[in-house]
Amino acid sequence: MKRLLALAAAALLTGGAAAHALRLPTAPHCTVFPATNAWNQRVDKLPVASDSATLIESIGARTGLHADFGSGLYDGRPIGIPFDVVTKKTPRSHVGFEYADESDPRPYPIPKRVHIEGGRGSDGDRHALLLDKDACRLYELYALYPKPGGGWKAGSGATWSLRSNALRPAGWTSADAAGLPIFPGLARYDEVARGVIDHALRFTASRTRRAYVYPARHYASSSDDPSLPPMGLRVRLKASVDISGFPKQTRIVLQALKTYGMILADNGSSWYVSGAPSPKWSNDDLHSIGRVTGSDFEVVDTSSLPHPGR
Repeated sequence: MKRLLALAAAALLTGGAAAHALRLPTAPHCTVFPATNAWNQRVDKLPVASDSATLIESIGARTGLHADFGSGLYDGRPIGIPFDVVTKKTPRSHVGFEYADESDPRPYPIPKRVHIEGGRGSDGDRHALLLDKDACRLYELYALYPKPGGGWKAGSGATWSLRSNALRPAGWTSADAAGLPIFPGLARYDEVARGVIDHALRFTASRTRRAYVYPARHYASSSDDPSLPPMGLRVRLKASVDISGFPKQTRIVLQALKTYGMILADNGSSWYVSGAPSPKWSNDDLHSIGRVTGSDFEVVDTSSLPHPGR
């Protein structure tokens, strides 16, 4: 425990390099992308973007933050985006894609009891995230459905080496509207248990622009309104926001939003923050995050950061 605390403290001082010595417990040999990756870069010392106020207003300055993850069920469905850790022994399946021209065609390691966002009966986004701990490779699928008679079909699919900063080709989607990986932007309970989330989180906005900025590679809008946020927009919780009175779980999430911020990754309800479900989340604690509103955030000017993978 002392070693974990020391590593977590070092992570806050070194901008992420030490943080990713703390790897996913179920895949201890894999980093979740290099420390130089956009998801893992600190943004707490960067300047505020010149159009910050306009963009925050368009997302919803008076709208409360919402933890789109938790424990148990809501309306009969698990709360959050689940993931499965797989191995080289997990059977590979060929998937038929609706957006085949922007999907990676390689076989996907889909376990027999794969976890699908919203559950097997969901009619929502139905994301499936698969982390191969032997190859340190991430596979993600959008709108995954079983085919009658066997096999799988999906809207789109993408895969990444977790040891690389390589991006999707310019203009390509992924399992996410922004062409980004989903897994590195999830709040996970194992991180809260160790006391620190050391990466940016993923969030959604109800209206977006027909544009994307690094590290995003794809947009999902027909509007050129410059007051709307582009995919890949990076925001952070203002340093002046007092988070000391929040419950522990929420406080750790909010601290991550101060240090690493969050990246706009999809269209959806404004200020919905993504996470993985766990029976150990306290829904009552997480509900308190709604006391934070859009006006407590600012858009970060990330132009001075290195942009690896381009």
